[in-house]
Amino acid sequence: MLKITKDILKKVYPPRETEVHKYDFGLLLIIGGGEFYTGSPALAGMAAFRSGVDMVQILAPVRAANIIASFSPNLATYPLKGKWLDKEDLPDLVSMTKSAKQVAPDKAAIVIGGGLGRSEETKETVLEYLEQIKIKGVIDADGIHAIAEKPEKIKGNKFIITPHAFEFFVLTGREVKNLNFEEKVKIVKEEAARFGSIILLKGEKDIISDGKEVAINEAGSLYLTVGGTGDVLAGICGSLLAQGIEPFLAAQAAAFINGKAGEIAAKKFGPGLTATDLIEAIPKVLK
Repeated sequence: MLKITKDILKKVYPPRETEVHKYDFGLLLIIGGGEFYTGSPALAGMAAFRSGVDMVQILAPVRAANIIASFSPNLATYPLKGKWLDKEDLPDLVSMTKSAKQVAPDKAAIVIGGGLGRSEETKETVLEYLEQIKIKGVIDADGIHAIAEKPEKIKGNKFIITPHAFEFFVLTGREVKNLNFEEKVKIVKEEAARFGSIILLKGEKDIISDGKEVAINEAGSLYLTVGGTGDVLAGICGSLLAQGIEPFLAAQAAAFINGKAGEIAAKKFGPGLTATDLIEAIPKVLK
């Protein structure tokens, strides 16, 4: 079992070459948002930038896309057609993904799920999209509810799946909330092997497994229960994937960065900590 330390930062942030260009450090597509949850993709996008990715593009239903565009000039948004993600949006999603892979070969990744909603059509659209594309990615939040119904659709794609305890139950049918730590580790490893992906189970100690190895992240804060911190973690994961870090290492590093940023922000804000405070603490972790 691996214990994650600050030394992991040297592995994912080596010194940069003297000559670099746009997209050398990745292009991240974030697919999320809806009529109600508009902040999720924005938080993931801002966290991704703070974690070093070169470019973020957010694909969201029109209301969410317009609101997100007003948050920051750094966030480029592409408005989808309706109030919610549905099958009418599939051609745009696939086209934008293919374009990202052309612009940034081997340095493109996706984050999908935050704020999408859980209607049957939305979940079916997520599954069809993931089945049609071949790209590194993070599946979070409502995306987890989608793949839970047909996990065979993603088997072997080495996605990073980022559930908390309830989402892990939805995903696997296995309750881990009240188990001891050793039992949790065993179950996460088994399920990561079954899915053929990396599972990052969020908790007091994050458990990360690729089905063969297990890593434990002890960095964090009790105040990271606040809404939006999971979106931040997903954005950091996606950022590292887009920068070319392999999935198991990216998940470990993202958990550590998110946890350490939480510790820093908690010292200043305590129970008043918000997800945007967490994002602003990321550069202090990376110094």
